Amino acid sequence: MPFSRGRKQATSKLPHLRGKGPAMENALHKQEEGTQVKRSPSSPQGAPKKRSAFVDITNASKGLPTQNKKKKNEANLKKMSVANNGKKQALCSHIYSMEQLIVILTSRSGSITPEEKPEKPQEKKAIEKEAVKPQVEEQCSQIPEEFDIDKDHLQDSFMTAEYAKDIFDYLKAREEKFILQNYMDKQPDLNREMRSILVDWMVEVQENFELNHETLYLAVKLADHYLSHTVSARETLQLIGSTTMLIASKFEERCPPCVDDFLYICDDAYKREELIAMEMDVLQTLKFDINIPVAYRFLRRYAKCVQADMETLTLARYICELTLQELEFVPERASQLASACLLLALHMKDLGGWTPILQYHTGYTLADLVPLVKRLNFLLTYPTDDKLKSVRSKYSHKVFFEVAKIKTLDMMQLHEALC
Repeated sequence: MPFSRGRKQATSKLPHLRGKGPAMENALHKQEEGTQVKRSPSSPQGAPKKRSAFVDITNASKGLPTQNKKKKNEANLKKMSVANNGKKQALCSHIYSMEQLIVILTSRSGSITPEEKPEKPQEKKAIEKEAVKPQVEEQCSQIPEEFDIDKDHLQDSFMTAEYAKDIFDYLKAREEKFILQNYMDKQPDLNREMRSILVDWMVEVQENFELNHETLYLAVKLADHYLSHTVSARETLQLIGSTTMLIASKFEERCPPCVDDFLYICDDAYKREELIAMEMDVLQTLKFDINIPVAYRFLRRYAKCVQADMETLTLARYICELTLQELEFVPERASQLASACLLLALHMKDLGGWTPILQYHTGYTLADLVPLVKRLNFLLTYPTDDKLKSVRSKYSHKVFFEVAKIKTLDMMQLHEALC
């Protein structure tokens, strides 16, 4: 399978003037001079002349008649504003006197006392805010104070601390919709080794394009869900992988790579029309529901519960990314997989075990995670395929604290630590 060799160099689209005659060069020079902004001789340092919006939209010089006309217009505007203010004041005083009259008349009749004067709109809004405030405080107080990991970020609007717990509870509830089983039995032309090679190649694509890790996780999820619904040939497997990377990039990235970039990384094995047709097929097959919860998001959230340092979080990310290549971890829930990866990383760094705050935010007990943690440790100790080196070489770099070189735990030692 071809590997990425970087992006194509952009070619210049500027006009080439070599070989043109002097007449052509002079004409182009005059045309460029005609397109330049006219500058006022009185402007400092030759800067463009400043113009106020909707007042002076031309570069014409202002003469004396224009100034006199402008002064007359300003005087007329002042007279109109004074007259309007007088009308408004008279109208407001009239309304206020009528309000007083109504209160006096009704108080004499005994229906309403002066103390029961109707509330003004501003006073009514203030009363409504005071009534809503206890409800908001009651919602915030639902999270125990010792388990509130977002209280320090309430003033930061980018952290959405008020809704963080609700957002991850919603993502966890959506996992029910995206549970997969072993779909490879339905693929007569594919096997698990081919899928592992594809994911290994997608990791390289994510590195070469410097994409977010969420993009990689989502792309693998999209490929798995598409293959669970559609029978595909091995010749189209790389096309499926590059297409899901394109879709995930559009969903996650601020500046996603273009179609030509993904055609290039496939060594031009596919045409542009084929990739666009595959994109339509994937989206229609998944019914455009591509907001699939991924383990990487849960992992960052759960690491915040124990205030894990960056090296511990990176170790948990390394374990989690290794599972992308293994078909046996496809049926696992993203939140449970993230919890197990974090627990194994905590034991490998000797930072403790499963705490009550982790149980509160994840919803999993230690007994729920023990079997999965043991499988993850076995994957670290005994790799299934030595040829798949993208993830291990990636996390052997100093940028990722060389976490791939950390010594794994003995199975008996891990069993004693979990018990």
